[in-house]
Amino acid sequence: MLDVAASVLALTALLAWVNQRWLKLPTTIGVMATSLVLSLALVGLDAAGLAGGLHANEERLVRSIDFSQLLMQGMLSLLLFAGALHVDLKALRDYRWQVGVLAFVGTGLSTMLVGWALWAALGALGLPTPLIACLLFGALISPTDPIAVIGMLKSAGAPRNLEVVIAGESLFNDGVGVVLFVLLLEVAAEGGAPTLAHGAALLAQEAGGGLLFGWALGFVLCRLLRGVDAHAVAVLLTLAGVVGGYTLANDLHVSGPLAMVVVGLMVGHAGREGRLPAQTQHHLDVFWELVDDVLNAVLFVLVGMEVITIRFPVGPAAAVGAGLVAIAITLAARWLTVGLPVTLARRASRLPAGAGGLLTWGGLRGGLSLALALALPTGPWRETLIALTYAVVAFSILVQGLTFGRLVRARLRRDA
Repeated sequence: MLDVAASVLALTALLAWVNQRWLKLPTTIGVMATSLVLSLALVGLDAAGLAGGLHANEERLVRSIDFSQLLMQGMLSLLLFAGALHVDLKALRDYRWQVGVLAFVGTGLSTMLVGWALWAALGALGLPTPLIACLLFGALISPTDPIAVIGMLKSAGAPRNLEVVIAGESLFNDGVGVVLFVLLLEVAAEGGAPTLAHGAALLAQEAGGGLLFGWALGFVLCRLLRGVDAHAVAVLLTLAGVVGGYTLANDLHVSGPLAMVVVGLMVGHAGREGRLPAQTQHHLDVFWELVDDVLNAVLFVLVGMEVITIRFPVGPAAAVGAGLVAIAITLAARWLTVGLPVTLARRASRLPAGAGGLLTWGGLRGGLSLALALALPTGPWRETLIALTYAVVAFSILVQGLTFGRLVRARLRRDA
């Protein structure tokens, strides 16, 4: 295990240096792009008989890492807390209804739209896939990835209110997406139809319980931090709270991701309100920003490397066609459930002109969607869904992520 960790860290450091030295892209996008290009180059060299075992070594390394387990049970809690820590809770409260509707209602509607549309599209392409499998794809691809979104927002220069809504939605809708994914996975395993009562009960337990548990944990953690003027102790308290709290949330069968978002918001708010010693807050900010940047880089290197494990059960032409269809369906569903309502209710949403389009294009998918896809049980449609998920994630990060800042700046120039 130590060999695997050392290899991944060394590769991440090298690719981050290459990006910083020559590419000058945002770190997460740059390391994923270089990792993806490197992996595809090794695949090509191996096909030509020129890889000299490098492709096999990379594939062995990637397959030795349980990506889904690593993210869902290891990195996610740290990344969500770090991301929420720097979100202004006071500003988020001002847009709580917009964020709540987009995160909860929008994710549910998007899951159904993507599922039904993909089911029809794959059937038309000669790739018949069960409806429940397509709905599972809808559940795992509908949440925007907070890790990718917040990283993009750091350099996009979006208006403050739009940034708050995009970041807030991305932090909360992943918990909703995980709940829907778990519910649909149970349905797929049992072969029955979900009841409204069962779905509502699971949502209340997972989402409601996660929010309540996060508030309780955040309250205790803020009280403990209030009297601490030693930054090492403060860092240890937050680490213990995040790692231990996430584990306890899973044991209690409540949403760990939602709990960590609430804890991060509360601790960050306490610091901004001056309830924590200034030096303590400064060191917490520096430490968690470093954790966020390092883990983000590692995560997206792994996302880029995962391409060598993707297998599509049809030929290249059909695979490309299915991937483009999945991308188009995902973007269309995002527009219908987020972009269009915001555009039609612009005055009520209190967002600037063009916010609907920016919310649509700024809804990045990332490691969370891929981790859920890799957690799918073995079945005849598993490889298809993983391949489609990877196509959407790669397009989202490399195309939407690279162009979002330009769209924001173009919108700002137009409004000036």
